[in-house]
Amino acid sequence: MRFEGSSMNSRRRNRRKNKTATVQGLYDMCKAVFAECGPGVVPSQEDVSRLSSYLERMKPEELGLNPNMQYFRHVNSDLPPPVTYLHIYQCPNFSIGIFCLPKSAVIPLHDHPGMTVFSKILFGSMHIKSYDWVLSSQPSDESATVMNGAEERLAKVQVDAVFNAPCANSILYPETGGNMHCFTAITACAVLDVLGPPYSTEDDRDCTYYDAFPFSTLSDGTSVPSEDGEYAWLRAKREIPSSFKLEVGEYDGPTITER
Repeated sequence: MRFEGSSMNSRRRNRRKNKTATVQGLYDMCKAVFAECGPGVVPSQEDVSRLSSYLERMKPEELGLNPNMQYFRHVNSDLPPPVTYLHIYQCPNFSIGIFCLPKSAVIPLHDHPGMTVFSKILFGSMHIKSYDWVLSSQPSDESATVMNGAEERLAKVQVDAVFNAPCANSILYPETGGNMHCFTAITACAVLDVLGPPYSTEDDRDCTYYDAFPFSTLSDGTSVPSEDGEYAWLRAKREIPSSFKLEVGEYDGPTITER
């Protein structure tokens, strides 16, 4: 009996060590990948692939998460489901955190100025719609117009699909890959996010939210030349959408040791 108990305790200790090592390993890799990066600077393709592969191996239980936690329940059906953010780590070069979404919760359309972002759906089903700006080569930028006193810019849809965990990571870049995106939880789900660099009000890299409007023609009546796909006008919002409630929860998973 003592032998079995000792063996069981040893296995439990090993599992705890493995959990900590996994989260610690994510920190160590992010520290290396984003060491020479900054706003608008994308890690090498090799580093992007290494970090993405590591994230794909991450499991909810390795972060102390399960779908039965309170963050994934919505008790007041009269109000939009709140989204909870669990902060794991942040430094000037990168941040790590988890978004917890009950069923039907929405993270509105928003951008990531100068960032490379890795999003890993840990469990659940989520609809993602993302856009990139249409960059005009004309002297007068035809990809911008003014409607109802507000400037709107033309954007192209990059992703409009439902993703079911386990699935490939979503990776976006400063100008490509769907830098502006919206998340809608089809079921309760959790998303592990790595941002490099993180948002910074001091560096004028705050988060901007947008409204999307159907696209028909450019301001001079012409259609978008030589490119197929779906387009929309995006208008920046001056305030965080009133329907979006973001709460900060307590991360109870394995901790990170800076080194």
